[in-house]
Amino acid sequence: MIWLQLAVVILCILIGARIGGIGLGLMGGVGLAILSFVFGIQPTSPPIDVMLMILAVVSAVACMQAAGGMDYLVQVAERILRKNPKRITFMAPAVTYVFTMFAGTGHVAYSVLPVIAEVARRTGVRPERPMAMSVISSQVAIVASPIAAATVAMLTVMSSSYGITLGQILGVTIPATVVGLFLAALVTNKLGKELKDDPEYQRRLEDPEYRRKIEESVSVSVSELKPGAKTSVLLFLLGAVMVVVMGALPALRPQFNGSAMSMAHTIEIIMLTVAALTVWLAKADVTEASRGDVFIAGVRAIIAIFGIAWLGDSFFGAHDALLKGGISDLVQSAPWAFAIALFVLSIMINSQAATTSTLMPLGVALGLPVASLIAMFPAVNGYFFVPNYGPIIAAIDFDSTGTTKIGKYVFNHSFMIPGLLSIVFSVIAGFVFSSILL
Repeated sequence: MIWLQLAVVILCILIGARIGGIGLGLMGGVGLAILSFVFGIQPTSPPIDVMLMILAVVSAVACMQAAGGMDYLVQVAERILRKNPKRITFMAPAVTYVFTMFAGTGHVAYSVLPVIAEVARRTGVRPERPMAMSVISSQVAIVASPIAAATVAMLTVMSSSYGITLGQILGVTIPATVVGLFLAALVTNKLGKELKDDPEYQRRLEDPEYRRKIEESVSVSVSELKPGAKTSVLLFLLGAVMVVVMGALPALRPQFNGSAMSMAHTIEIIMLTVAALTVWLAKADVTEASRGDVFIAGVRAIIAIFGIAWLGDSFFGAHDALLKGGISDLVQSAPWAFAIALFVLSIMINSQAATTSTLMPLGVALGLPVASLIAMFPAVNGYFFVPNYGPIIAAIDFDSTGTTKIGKYVFNHSFMIPGLLSIVFSVIAGFVFSSILL
């Protein structure tokens, strides 16, 4: 029966991923209905703390966006890129990396992709290189962001099982991903023909209408900021710093019954307070905040975790002993194999947070060392493998030269090599840093 039940879980994941949007979470509910009502499996408790933490963080980011904070960050990014055009394959992913660390979502890359495409084309750099690395960087940085949904989920598992703090997690993931992305950028900077030699770009240049459009292209930066834009950024930055400090120094948190207040409650309180201060001091429109793409993306992540993570946890919980016995020997002899499982599941469900919530508890149950689990954390970024993710499609559309593309065989797209290299290098670097720091 376990194979039939596993088939139900996988089928629901695949159908949910194909539906897209909130479909993933909804199909998790369908799977739970089949497992509980048909197979008699008792559902575990849904990941309430993770969902509430994500909701609090998303509320703060959405208010910052409504106050114009995202527009201000785009202006800053444009100035940086225009000052370093020849090094754009390295500078552009650095910008999107910082954006994601700061906002907790890779969707902020949308706002800076047009700038990257324009600067690369005007300076004669093949846009495919910085565009691909920037999209990949915006996703890999999720595991280095103190307020990203996946990091929150990771902290929940690691703190309850090993007493690991947020500072210890970020102490590994930040340097590991920085090294991984830099090495990947070194290789990516040599991929493909130079722009002046690219046949597709030369073909497009023969079209007078295309030449007219690129000659008339202007800066895509925001010309006017809302009055509270800079204030909203400052408030959010202070909130993010407080989260990191409170996570690294538990003694700073209020003490109840002899122990520090949980990080779940700490993050929720700080971020809800930041959101309120942004509304009051930066004059953020709460109606606009709830309609922004950041808020919508955050709610999608919550629903995905609610359905799919709950489904996976219930299935693993029902067959805990059998699953441990079947794969524990493999994982113990080759801990890195667990990274492949993280990568594959993230491809299937398109959610780093849901992947983390689903598989990391299994890694703990299998007795994997905490250092290995944190080292493999970057492997949850398999979004790019199937080129149907929003920022990937946007990057292709923004590159007017046609160098950023989906290949004839679908999987030979512009993001495959940069993505695989970034994950492999980051995981390897993760093992090195975790062996030193943990």
